[in-house]
Amino acid sequence: MRKKTMQNTVLSAMFMCLGLTLPFLTGQIEFLGEALLPMHLPIILCGIICGWKYGLVVGFATPLLRMYIFGMPQMPDALSMAFELATYATVAGSLYYLWGKRNIFGLFGSLTVAIIVGRIVRVIVKAFVVGMGFKAFSYQVFVVDGFLYGLPGIITQFILIPVIVRTFNK
Repeated sequence: MRKKTMQNTVLSAMFMCLGLTLPFLTGQIEFLGEALLPMHLPIILCGIICGWKYGLVVGFATPLLRMYIFGMPQMPDALSMAFELATYATVAGSLYYLWGKRNIFGLFGSLTVAIIVGRIVRVIVKAFVVGMGFKAFSYQVFVVDGFLYGLPGIITQFILIPVIVRTFNK
């Protein structure tokens, strides 16, 4: 048990480091970062590989830590991303465990639910942090801010995460 805890702690630190550094690949072009979601990939992997508890902590801490160290993402995006990434990792990790590890349908199912729930949490938190509440909250805001901006990153996640998890499990 101690060996598994140590392994998950080290892997979580690695995923956090990746979450802090991968955005530098797209950081010079703001739209590219919003589209490809480079911080999301290691956080979801942390939840799936290390478990939901590790993913929750790493997912919540990484955007806030990156904001304090590098100044990006700025508020309110950093806070909404903290809740979004914590949700991603928690939902993906717990559903992957419940629906069967080493099962490709369980992996895709947990990834799908995690992305949908995480994006919903992001939009809701951002709506309250920005102060607009639900008065200006519309279906268009939800679809555009929640899904269309990040569609290339979501597609990338559906391609890369199963490959990485299957490779890791071997």
